[in-house]
Amino acid sequence: MIVPKPNLRTSFSSLRHRNFKLWFFGQLASLIGTWMQTTALGFLSYELTRSSAFLGYVGFANGIPTLIFTLVGGVYSDRFNRRSILVATQWSMMFIALVLTGLSFLQSVKPWHLIVLSIFNGIANAFDAPARQSFVRELVPREDLPNALALNAMMFNTALAVGPAIGGLLYAFFGPAVCFGLNALSFLPVIIALFMMNLEKQPYRQATSSAIHDMVTGFHYIANHSIIRSLLFIVAVTNIVGMGYVALLPAWSVSILHGNSTTLGILQSSRGIGASLGALMIAALGRFQSKGKLLMIGLFLYPFFLCLFSVTTSLTLSIVFLFLTGWWFIVVLNMSNTLIQSHVDDNFRGRVMSVYSLALLGMIPIGSLIFGSVAELTTEQFAVLSGTFLGFLFALIVTVVLPFIRTLS
Repeated sequence: MIVPKPNLRTSFSSLRHRNFKLWFFGQLASLIGTWMQTTALGFLSYELTRSSAFLGYVGFANGIPTLIFTLVGGVYSDRFNRRSILVATQWSMMFIALVLTGLSFLQSVKPWHLIVLSIFNGIANAFDAPARQSFVRELVPREDLPNALALNAMMFNTALAVGPAIGGLLYAFFGPAVCFGLNALSFLPVIIALFMMNLEKQPYRQATSSAIHDMVTGFHYIANHSIIRSLLFIVAVTNIVGMGYVALLPAWSVSILHGNSTTLGILQSSRGIGASLGALMIAALGRFQSKGKLLMIGLFLYPFFLCLFSVTTSLTLSIVFLFLTGWWFIVVLNMSNTLIQSHVDDNFRGRVMSVYSLALLGMIPIGSLIFGSVAELTTEQFAVLSGTFLGFLFALIVTVVLPFIRTLS
């Protein structure tokens, strides 16, 4: 595999486009707040119930609307103005964060509140994700799309690196209300950025058919496109076996590492820093041609490092192994996203990216439910170790059954 040397001069080339710059920094602020809330919500859930299974239930509640509504969100993303959709979803998630802030400040949070609010947050995400994934294409020319997607991933994972660490510290000193309140405020920068953009008018389709018909047409397109079909399958399975362990980190930080909310923030941040630097590596490589081979390398390496994480009880080693897990996990997702967006027809972009979002986000709650249930019956370490075995097995299956993946560029 010939991979060019990283070139820092081209690493941030997409930021020369004003619209993408507004999007990048607005989303970065918002996502830092989101990860602060996610960390606080996970630790609050465990404090209220002391149940690993309940952590899985909260993750499942947040993700199940994705399974139900994301495909509809993809149809609307193809039909309507994506900026308007994104503004509406940001306001919705801000309102949910404010409700969590009020309940926490009044010290009246019940476990069922977390389930219900997670469901509503998941509904907003189901419409937000397809529009957000497709929206990047409107912010940069096609030749800069791979770099923009890599920077988008870097931005997401930079927030993952910073948000949990801040959230863990704020939770330890001030409690969950501060974390939820700051998340509510963090939606303002991205809403302001969306209004400040100067966008070209997009040729959105008129609704000449039903949403169900458009969904069926989108499925037919995917089913007959072997590259997109295979990449979506890889993303779906990878997220089930490679992200389910995240729901266990609140319990892991207490029962395995004998820590607290700060420990949880450190674990989340180490994973995020690794993923952020992995995405930066991809951006620095520029327009390299061996994307499929790099994807296959990631499929083998992320379960390897996750396996090492599952068998250690040292905080230092846990940080190192989660860092490397995050690095190679984002390589798999970013290469898959880039290859899908490079091959999809613009008329189907919203619907294909809704299925991508379903594979990306909708499979995580299934993994959370499985990992949480296995951990409840056995141990957290056994649950994660079992997931790494499935990850290795899946990588071997892809190597044998889908050999053309290695040739994609």
